[in-house]
Amino acid sequence: MKQLTKPSLLENGFNSQWNNQSKWKDTNADVTQALGNVPIVKLQNISPVCSISDCLVKLESCNPGGSIKEKNAVYLITRAEEEGLLVPGGTIIESSSGNFGVGLAMVGAVRGYRVMIVVDAKTPPPFRRMLKAYGAELVDVPLHEADESGSMQKARMKRARELAATIPDAWYPCQHLNPLNSEAHSYYTAREIEAHFAGNLDAVVVGVSTAGQIMGIARYLRSRFPKTRIVGVDVVGSVIMGTPAKPYKMTGIGLSFFPPNLDLSLLDRAYVVPEDLAYSVCHTLARREGLLLGASTGAIVAGGLHLARELGAGARILMINPDRGDRYLETIYDADWLERHGFILKQGENLDDAIASLNPVYFQ
Repeated sequence: MKQLTKPSLLENGFNSQWNNQSKWKDTNADVTQALGNVPIVKLQNISPVCSISDCLVKLESCNPGGSIKEKNAVYLITRAEEEGLLVPGGTIIESSSGNFGVGLAMVGAVRGYRVMIVVDAKTPPPFRRMLKAYGAELVDVPLHEADESGSMQKARMKRARELAATIPDAWYPCQHLNPLNSEAHSYYTAREIEAHFAGNLDAVVVGVSTAGQIMGIARYLRSRFPKTRIVGVDVVGSVIMGTPAKPYKMTGIGLSFFPPNLDLSLLDRAYVVPEDLAYSVCHTLARREGLLLGASTGAIVAGGLHLARELGAGARILMINPDRGDRYLETIYDADWLERHGFILKQGENLDDAIASLNPVYFQ
C-alpha cells in the first residue's frame, strides 16, 4: 500500500486557476477542473429568523458530481500522482459511504484508474448505482463486522487496507486519517469563501466527519478573519463531540471514533443534531426554499438557524451544503423509509421549537 509521506504544494495546474480569475470563465480541460465557485443562496422561508438575518447556503451540491467531496478527490489524486504514489494504470481503493467514493470514481474515470470502493449495507442504493455508472467496483463488508455502536466505518477501513496491501500499484488515500483532506479545503473552499465575502461573515457552519472540510476552512480563515466563528455540526449517535455512541442512519457526517485531523480548539461551538430534526429541515428546505439537498445539510442548516437566532438581527451566516438530495430519494425523502425507521417529521412551529431547543457545545 502506498501512502503520502510529506506535504507539498500543487503545481501550475491548480495554482493558475487562482492566479488568473478569468480562467474560471474558460472551457475546462476536463471535469476535474470544473470544481468550486458554486452558487450561494439566501434562505427566505424556512424560519422567521431569515427575515432579519442573512442565512446563506453555499451549494457544493452544484459541483459536477454533486458533492463537495470531489474537491478532496481531485486534490488527493493529483498529489499522489505528483509524488509517484499513484501510477498510470494503478488502482484507487477507498472506504466510503458515498460522496468521496463517487468523487474518486469520477476522477478515476477521466484519468484511467481502476477504482474499488468498500461499502456496507448502510450505503444508499443511489450511491451504489452512481459508483457503478462511473465504472467503480464495489466491495461489500457484511453487517456482522459492525463495531459495538453499530458503525461499519472501522470494518470498511480494515478491508480497504487489506485490499491495498495485496493489489499491485494500489493507492489507499484513507480519507478518515489523511491530513491532506484538510489541505484540499484550504486550497479550494476557504479561498472561495474569502473571495466572495472577504471578512464579512459572522460564522461558517460546517458538518464534521473526517474533519477535512471544517479544518481546511478553519485553518485558512482563522488567520485572516479571526472574528468569523467556525461552527461544527455532528449527528446524535456520533462520538466526535463526546456524546454517547448509538446507531444512526445519517451518512455524510458522524463517526464512531474521534477523527485525528480534528482540532477542537479551532472551533467556536458545535451542534449535535437529532436525525429526525435534520430530516425535517431537509423536507422543509425542499418545500419552502426549492432546495432538494442531502441528509447532512438538514443538520447543518438546523445548527445555522439556531446560531442566527442567538446572534440576532443583522447576523450573516454561511452554511456549507455538501451534496444533492436526489441521492437520498430512497431514504430520507421516502415516506416508507422514514416510517420504517421511526422518524416523524416536524413542521411549522414544532420545527422552529426543535431548532430553538438545540444545545450548543462550546469550545471558546
